[in-house]
Amino acid sequence: MSGITNLTACETASAIAAGKLSAVDVAKAYLAAIERLEPAICAYNEVFADRAMDQARQIDAAISRGESVGPLAGVPVALKDNICTDFGRTTCSSKILANFHSPYSACVAEKLLAAGAVILGKTNLDEFAMGSSTENSATRTTRNPWDTSRVPGGSSGGSAAAVSAGLAAAAMGSDTGGSIRQPAGLCGVVGLKPTYGRVSRYGLVAYGSSLDQIGPITRDAADCALLLRAIAGHDSRDSTSLPADVPDYLAELETPLKNLRIGLPKEFFGQALDSEIRSAIDKAVGTYKSLGATAVEVSLPHSRIDVGPGGQLSSYAVACYYIVATAEASSNLARYDGAHYGHRTAGPVKDIIDMYSKSRAEGFGDEVKRRIMLGTYVLSSGYYDAYYLKAMKVRRLIKNDFDEAFKSCDALICPTSPTTAFKLGEKTADPIQMYLADIYTISLNLAGLPGVSIPAGLSASGLPIGMQLVGPVLSEGTLLRAARMFEKTSGTCNLMAKMVQS
Repeated sequence: MSGITNLTACETASAIAAGKLSAVDVAKAYLAAIERLEPAICAYNEVFADRAMDQARQIDAAISRGESVGPLAGVPVALKDNICTDFGRTTCSSKILANFHSPYSACVAEKLLAAGAVILGKTNLDEFAMGSSTENSATRTTRNPWDTSRVPGGSSGGSAAAVSAGLAAAAMGSDTGGSIRQPAGLCGVVGLKPTYGRVSRYGLVAYGSSLDQIGPITRDAADCALLLRAIAGHDSRDSTSLPADVPDYLAELETPLKNLRIGLPKEFFGQALDSEIRSAIDKAVGTYKSLGATAVEVSLPHSRIDVGPGGQLSSYAVACYYIVATAEASSNLARYDGAHYGHRTAGPVKDIIDMYSKSRAEGFGDEVKRRIMLGTYVLSSGYYDAYYLKAMKVRRLIKNDFDEAFKSCDALICPTSPTTAFKLGEKTADPIQMYLADIYTISLNLAGLPGVSIPAGLSASGLPIGMQLVGPVLSEGTLLRAARMFEKTSGTCNLMAKMVQS
C-alpha cells in the first residue's frame, strides 16, 4: 500500500484540511490501490472512479478558495451495495436488482456527501444481506485480505475487506444480526453497530426492519467516532429514528473512563469458544484491569450457548432471530415481483401469478429463497402463535437479560465470532453451521443495543481475532472510548492486512 492509503480517515481529513495532501492525490492513491488489488479481493460491485475524481477536485477547489469544508472532506468512503444512491446502481448483490438505479439517495449517503466524503463505490455483500461469509452474492466472491483462501465474513464482507486491504479509508455496512461486527472481526478492523434508531434507515434496502441498522467499518476507534458523528441523528423520513442529540464522539474519545465496570457474560465463555479467542479476550480483560477497570461476571441466560453431543452449537437467540428476521424478510421482499421494478422473466408466462413465480425464481438466490420460505411458514395460519409469537416473547426476555446485566456493569466484553475466518466453501453446504457464525452477535440486534468489534490480536496462524464491546442504549460514546483505551494500550490500533498481490 502507498503511504496515503496507510493513513487513517482522521489523518487523511486533517492532512487535506491543512493542505498537506490534496483530495485529488488521495483519490488517485485509492483508485490505484483498487486497480491493483481488487482482482484478488473482489470487494467492490461498482467503482465510481470518474465521479470520485470530480468530487475530489471540487473539494480542493473549495479549500483553495478558503471555504469551510466538512469533517470528512476528501476522505474516500465505500458504501455497502444495499444503501441507495441516486448515482450508480444499487443491486444488493442480487440478480433481481442487477440493473436497479435508485431514484433517491439514503440519508446516510446524503450525510456523508454533506460532510465532504468522496464515495469510491459500492461494496459486495451476501444477497440482500442474508449471510455470514459474502459467498451468497450473485456478483462475486469477496476474499479476506489476510488470507485470500478464506472468507471476509458477512454480510458486509466487501466493506470490511475494502477497509482491511486499504481499498477505502472507511466504509458503511448494515447489521441485522452481526453483519458489520462479524466481518470487521474476521478482517482485523473496527465495526460498530449503533443503537437501533441512532442512524436513519431511510434508503437502506430492508431485510429485517426491526433489526437492521447502518454503521461504520473503519481502521480504528477514532475513525469510527468520526464517521458515526457524521451519519447519526434524527431523520423524519424514518419513523424508527430516535430524536436524540448526537454527541461529538471524537472530541470525547480520549476522556478517561474512570472505574470502568466490565461485564463478562458467563454463557459466552463456555466450551463452544475457540481456545485462542478465549485467551485473547482474557488478555484484553487483563489490559483493562491494568488501566483501572474492574471485571464482574454477569448472566445472559436467554442468550446461552449450548454444545450438543456431536459438538453442534445451539442458542435461544439464534432460533429467535431466524424466526423474527425471516418473517420480516418474507414481508419486505414480497415487493420484488417482476411487475414494479427489478428483474422480470423473459420467458413465456401463462398469467400474472406465473410471471411473479418465474421472476422471483430466476432473481433470488438459494439462501434468500430459503429465508423467504421459512418466514412465510412461521407467519402462516396455524403456525404464527407457535413460532413468531413465541419468538417475540423470547426476544423480550433477551432484552430483559441485558437490562439486568447493565445494572452491575458499564459494558460487556465477549467474542465477536466463535472462530477466526474460515475457508471459502467450508460452511456453504450446511446453512445451520453458517448461521452459527453469528452466535455472539445476534442477541444485540434482538435487544436493539450498540456493539463494536475491535481487533484483539492475531491467532497462531496469523488471522485476526475480534472482540466485542456491548453497551446499553445510546452508549456508543462509552464503547468507543473503551475501544480507544484498549487499542492504544494493546498495540492493535490500525491493525492492517499485509500487502496482497494481485
